[in-house]
Amino acid sequence: MMSCTLLNPKKRLFLCLLVSLAFFLVVDTSSQQHLEAKKKLMREKVRQMFYHAYDNYMTYAFPHDELKPLTKSFTDSLSELGNLKLEHLPTDYNGSAVTLVESLSSLAILGNSSEFEKGVRWLSDNLKFDIDARVNLFECNIRVLGGLISAHLLAIDPTNRLIQGSYNNQLLRLAEDLGKRFLPAFETPTGLPYAWINLKNGVMENETTETSTSGCGSLILEMGALSRLTGDPRFESAALRALRQLWRMRSSLDLLGTTLDVVTGEWLEYSSSIGAGVDSFYEYLLKAYILFGKEDYWQMFSSAYLASQKYFRHGPWYHEANMWSGKPTYWQLTSLQAFWPGLQVLAGDIAAANSTHREFFYVWEKFGILPERYLLDHQMIHPTMKYYPLRPELAESTFYLYQATKDPWYLDVGEAMVKSLNLYTKVPGGFASVRDVTTMQLEDHQHSFFLAETCKYLYLLFDDSFVAKRNYIFTTEGHPIQVVSSWHEKLPKSYSGNWTLSKELANLQRGAWESGASALSLQVCPSIALNSRRPEQHRESACHVPDEKINHRCRSNKE
Repeated sequence: MMSCTLLNPKKRLFLCLLVSLAFFLVVDTSSQQHLEAKKKLMREKVRQMFYHAYDNYMTYAFPHDELKPLTKSFTDSLSELGNLKLEHLPTDYNGSAVTLVESLSSLAILGNSSEFEKGVRWLSDNLKFDIDARVNLFECNIRVLGGLISAHLLAIDPTNRLIQGSYNNQLLRLAEDLGKRFLPAFETPTGLPYAWINLKNGVMENETTETSTSGCGSLILEMGALSRLTGDPRFESAALRALRQLWRMRSSLDLLGTTLDVVTGEWLEYSSSIGAGVDSFYEYLLKAYILFGKEDYWQMFSSAYLASQKYFRHGPWYHEANMWSGKPTYWQLTSLQAFWPGLQVLAGDIAAANSTHREFFYVWEKFGILPERYLLDHQMIHPTMKYYPLRPELAESTFYLYQATKDPWYLDVGEAMVKSLNLYTKVPGGFASVRDVTTMQLEDHQHSFFLAETCKYLYLLFDDSFVAKRNYIFTTEGHPIQVVSSWHEKLPKSYSGNWTLSKELANLQRGAWESGASALSLQVCPSIALNSRRPEQHRESACHVPDEKINHRCRSNKE
């Protein structure tokens, strides 16, 4: 074979370029093959995790609520959900098979049509809601109503072929029955629903009037979908009235407190955050906009999101703040906040999502898993909140960020999480919650959301074939609902699928995103529109504190 050195310079250069190109193509192909092999391996590991949890539940706990994996027994003591009635069982039985309801959409995503159909048949024959039981409206909505609606939509989708026999909308009828039992909770002077409702008798005498922002502001996806499926507008109307009333109660800073009184409409807890008590309120505003197309939802979300960036954000972290003054109240990270980067991906704020996600993963690596509460000002775990109940939020955000960026680093994050879960929480009887992340002492509880969300998002991270078929939004409990144009009163102006970049955020940072940069990398706080064509257009700063410099430059962490 002729050497490159024997050719004339032009031919030598051309031949060497061809050889180099071929080398890089081989390397790239090899890397891609390695990546696909890794994804396949991790997908199977997550599949094994799901079935280890699911099979043990079915063996030792079904049809009760949840599994106690250490003692291989069951619990019906879900204080949030109360107890639901099942026919053809002993009269003293009080279980609700919540884990089965929660698992149906995961079974569909894993492609197990036989187990999915088996679960549908069992619930159709046994689950009834005519029982004298006090349930938490929010939890019952996201777990049971959402699970039934999602499973119904999956069952009637001919592309999934999950039901081989006949299906006559049994799950939808169950969902409609449950939704009707929710409606008395909304009969308040404000339209804000009670936190608790008796499924048979409605609101109990002397029922507490205290609820949370997320508790009354995160019902619109499930109840809106129920109205679209049944043609009964009462469900969506009740949830929307509550949401709008809640928004009218915001402060002049566009912040909302954590708890309130549904009768008087007065705030009880003024501390505002993106964490517990408020978290899914933000989530449902954006997802309702995607699912139903109402501009109202986007207007509320964009205002609330910018306020959160201005008053909560401190670098990559988010502290709590007083809803009236915007001043910090509690400097703490809570594990529920880990959903936030995933929501930012849906809003198109990828740089901010990546920054916060990396900090959460840093805490995960530091302790092996994510503690429930971490004190930012003291860089230590909250002394009484050291537990980890198998929460899904970090896995959820990891999935969204990989979908948006295809950066293989997020696969490494998922792999580390799978390794930690198997190392610290897997036991012969399932997966146990962690009572103390500093000692890895376990607690005898496998929450239903481990099957509904944690395993689901980890599986989708490594195998996204399910979401590649359709546009879906996932409820706060991880139940997929397909985005269809027929549910839109009109298509949103900026809507083009799951990864829509809204016009409001696009205008806010247009120049940065057009160049592939971010406000952070440009060291500019977007107090003015980053658009050279309209430099005179001023916008409120999205930074967490007022800008120190008139030109809005941020050249240090302090600024």
